[in-house]
Amino acid sequence: MRVLVVEDTVQIRKSVVRALRASGYRVDESGDGEEGLWLAEENDYDVAILDIMLPGIDGREALKRLRGSGKDTPVLFLTALDAIEDRVEGLRMGADDYLVKPFVIDELLARVEALSRRRYQQCVSTVSVGDLEMDRSARIVTRGGKELTMSPQSFALLEYLMLRSGQVVTRGEIEEKIYDELASPMSNVVEKAVYLLRKAISVDENDVTTIQTRRGMGYVLKESDR
Repeated sequence: MRVLVVEDTVQIRKSVVRALRASGYRVDESGDGEEGLWLAEENDYDVAILDIMLPGIDGREALKRLRGSGKDTPVLFLTALDAIEDRVEGLRMGADDYLVKPFVIDELLARVEALSRRRYQQCVSTVSVGDLEMDRSARIVTRGGKELTMSPQSFALLEYLMLRSGQVVTRGEIEEKIYDELASPMSNVVEKAVYLLRKAISVDENDVTTIQTRRGMGYVLKESDR
């Protein structure tokens, strides 16, 4: 999942970015309203986190222009303004959620996760493909009832593949959603990530869900044909 963080207070921005990356998100960041709006318009983010008081243009104006450009990216406002009228105004302008400073990082992560679920039209937090089941809220993956252990990066990759189950996901899409920097054409970071994920979800030879490689195209998560 890919998240944009636009916050001019460096300490807050770095803390949020660090927490998101530790949770497996790919994150772009900015401390300026104009630059943040440009990033939001030029890229496809699963969630955008906007501070209201920003240099350049403020978060409200950035949101107004973003919606005016046709972008429906879920937006979470961060602000020190805690009056009810401020929250109502932000929501009426098209914000999807509102978090008042100071906030607890775990609450921010939960809100980002909830907004990203809406992005993929998931009504519940649990998704399953064959014998694989993922609780996105609890961040637990089970296979045949057995809980699996995996890194945040593997979890993020599996989540993306499960949300796109049955569809071919290209190398470029994986890079864009999972990594903070695009790999060079000769890099094998995606192949390595898929290898590690296959290893993490492999329970026994009777597994009925597989990650198939479509040469020259990408990868697809689906139930095996056997």
